[in-house]
Amino acid sequence: MENEALDLGEDPTLLLVDDDEAFLKRLAKAMEKRGFSVETADCVAAGKAIATARPPAYAVVDLRLADGNGLDVVETLRARRPESRIVVLTGYGAIATAVAAVKIGATDYLAKPADANDIVNALLAREGELPPPPENPMSADRVRWEHIQRVYEMCDRNVSETARRLNMHRRTLQRILAKRSPK
Repeated sequence: MENEALDLGEDPTLLLVDDDEAFLKRLAKAMEKRGFSVETADCVAAGKAIATARPPAYAVVDLRLADGNGLDVVETLRARRPESRIVVLTGYGAIATAVAAVKIGATDYLAKPADANDIVNALLAREGELPPPPENPMSADRVRWEHIQRVYEMCDRNVSETARRLNMHRRTLQRILAKRSPK
């Protein structure tokens, strides 16, 4: 995919918003190699400023940024350029957040670590067309962890209520929540 010419349309502008500087630089370089004209931002404020001043045809926005929620950038971009194609990325993937992202106008939602090919496939997938399945789908442990995180968020981060709803011992849940997410 990296060396073949992509059909980016007349406007190959791409906004990347992520507060992980190393990831942002790597992704910007990979997307430029694929023909995109890339502009980067490392916070919600900078992302919204670019989306307002120069709304791009494409955007990849991290969900959790140091100064707020990436969905604010999605809303600003969607208001300024409704036809833009937007992919929301996050290391804290949860079904509820994916639904929220798509409802306010994201084209797709990918969990980190997503590689440049997965992102390009999601950006260029046409309406009603499903992008190809990811090269490395989530493991069963990761899916379980995602479900627990979703219920935990729905319960306003109340461990006891989450444990009750999941029919799980509270201490077991606390141990799961204290660990990093599985790959």
